[in-house]
Amino acid sequence: MTDLSNSYLEEAIEDSRPYASAGKVNMNLPDYGEANKDYLGVSIITTDGKCYSAGDHDKYIPMQSTSKVIGLMLALQDFGKDRVFQTVGMEPMGDFFNSISQLESFDTSKPFNPMINAGAIATAALIKGQSVENRFDRYMDFLRKITNNHHLEMSDKVYEAEKANGSRNRSLAHFMHSTGTLVTDVEEALDLYFRMNAVMMCCRDFARVGLFLAKGGLTPDTEEHLIPAHHLRTVKAIMMTSGMYNSSGHYAVEAGFPCKSGVSGSIIGTVPGRMGIGVVGPAIDEKGNSTAGGALIKKLSRDLELNMFGIENTERKNDHAF
Repeated sequence: MTDLSNSYLEEAIEDSRPYASAGKVNMNLPDYGEANKDYLGVSIITTDGKCYSAGDHDKYIPMQSTSKVIGLMLALQDFGKDRVFQTVGMEPMGDFFNSISQLESFDTSKPFNPMINAGAIATAALIKGQSVENRFDRYMDFLRKITNNHHLEMSDKVYEAEKANGSRNRSLAHFMHSTGTLVTDVEEALDLYFRMNAVMMCCRDFARVGLFLAKGGLTPDTEEHLIPAHHLRTVKAIMMTSGMYNSSGHYAVEAGFPCKSGVSGSIIGTVPGRMGIGVVGPAIDEKGNSTAGGALIKKLSRDLELNMFGIENTERKNDHAF
């Protein structure tokens, strides 16, 4: 097994960066363009508190769909698993993340899972609060505690772009409202969803979210339990089966630990009991996953023996159950 170090991560970055050429930058995001295409950064934070970073790890990008992990945790806290999964399913989907066809083509009109856009909008609608502002404040407070970064903010430019380019998401929300899946105000649910996507984070912040999941819901600074273990098991299972859009099965096999990606090129990875991983790589494939970031995740898994289904993990005395 390769030893984890900053120098190893620098080599891994350079080995993986060429895969960016196979992707395209999401031009709907402000300040994104060809100049961002070759960005690739990573941070890894182990459960004993050691942090390793390399590449463009200090670049701040929008959370986009990685926000769905936080939204799901809050919804589970507020209503519990049974209520959340009355609203959304927990099954993988072989269609694209913003698909509307699955809402009307099957026996149930609820979204397949909380990691696709329709499911995330429905999940956001379950977060408690008297107003959008109040619910978003709760989201930010929770996220700042998890990342131990109290300077995290939403980008107004990204938020406005989300609204301007949100026709497909509006269609999803209004369709769910018409079938009774979305029972709250449509515009409020969408507005919260757009705000969540527009929060700016860097590799270390994404890694902190992964670490929070890896450590059983403990905050990095106070070791405070913010969420029960049974909710974390649910979140990690959904990430494993659905977190990388309709490439989730591929990543379950090739990486072997829960991940969640966003179309900004963000990736959160969590290796239970061992580490959190944060990746920034803006060039994405047609399914919405970072091309260079995905290559890096798979390389890390091979070199550091992170695959939870590998023989080597069953031999670890301190192996943690999923």
